[in-house]
Amino acid sequence: MSLVWKLLRSHVSVPQLTGFFFANLFGMFIVLLGFQFYRDVLPVFTAQDSFMRSDYLILSKKVGTAAALSGRTHSFDGAERDDVARQSFAGKVGKFTSTEYKVDANMGIAGHSVLSSELFFESVPDDFIDIPLKDWHYEEGSKEIPIILPRTYINMYNFGFAQTHSLPKISDGLVGMIDFRIFIQGNGHNDLYSGRVVGLSNRLTTILVPQSFMDWSNAYYAPDAHSDPTRLLLEVSNPADESIAKYIDAKGYEVESDKLQAEKTTYFLRMIVSLVMAVGLVISALSFYILMLSIYRLVQKNATKLENLLSIGYTPARVAMPYQMLAAVLNIIVLLLTLILIYVVRGYYMDMIVAVFPQLESATLLPAILAGLLLLVIVTVLNVLIIRNKVMKIWYGK
Repeated sequence: MSLVWKLLRSHVSVPQLTGFFFANLFGMFIVLLGFQFYRDVLPVFTAQDSFMRSDYLILSKKVGTAAALSGRTHSFDGAERDDVARQSFAGKVGKFTSTEYKVDANMGIAGHSVLSSELFFESVPDDFIDIPLKDWHYEEGSKEIPIILPRTYINMYNFGFAQTHSLPKISDGLVGMIDFRIFIQGNGHNDLYSGRVVGLSNRLTTILVPQSFMDWSNAYYAPDAHSDPTRLLLEVSNPADESIAKYIDAKGYEVESDKLQAEKTTYFLRMIVSLVMAVGLVISALSFYILMLSIYRLVQKNATKLENLLSIGYTPARVAMPYQMLAAVLNIIVLLLTLILIYVVRGYYMDMIVAVFPQLESATLLPAILAGLLLLVIVTVLNVLIIRNKVMKIWYGK
């Protein structure tokens, strides 16, 4: 083995290995930084509701003076819903169903009443909700109703009521502290229910209940009432599609909470990061090619001597090992330096992001580490196989 190492050291081309090292470092840095940056920044655009996928838009009709004077309805009839579903950009289309009966509710936290008002519930089909169905289901006769609350309710409590009354603030993980008492009247029935809050919504301005509860309660408390939905849920595959905005403007619809703009921004963020990572992968591939040329050159220079070593009893694996170890060590050093550089650069841009979005939860460097390890394994295995193949050719030709 020492003889092979001596042969390797005597013909190592420092400029070639240096070129590989920095090209690989630069390429891997671009790939992993782009991936890590995407994972760090994505929540800024998509951190809305963990229970509702980000590719849904909420459509409603514009409310204006002209519409009010003309008596035009703000609800969607069956023909309009079908027209939305026929569009090329549309996937699933769901409707919001509203309560047809009277609802009074009292929201309390830690024994203190925070909100007492007449409210109304809405529901959407279950396949639009990303909550396990066991948590988002109502059994007829149960006095407990799963609820998704608008985050504005909690913000009102956190930054108003809680501060002035020295009460604990409520985060997503503490929604279980909310005590909801619900009084429902209709069709000669008066019943008391408790609400179990399972999520908070930035996207919705209504109290959401399961579709199963909505269907049963409307039939039980208001069997003769019916109204068309005033909002629709629309699934889109590409939010940057120009035809979406054109259709919405032509029909006089609007997208709630500027969701369409956020979806466009997210789409372009994915596209830009993908292009950057593609450039990094090309650079890494070129550096891989440089390393292979360098090792091929080393092997070729020592071909006669390596052939002699193979003839006197050295196995191809022992002859190839020093070259394989050289490639593996260089790859490991590149990965470690890349992660250090990413840690430093990430510290700078995360400080700026957190300053603008203080509510953003701090992510970890784990995505870049896992992606780097995956690249390390793939590249090293390829190095080992190619070097082994080159030595085997010498073995077969000796």
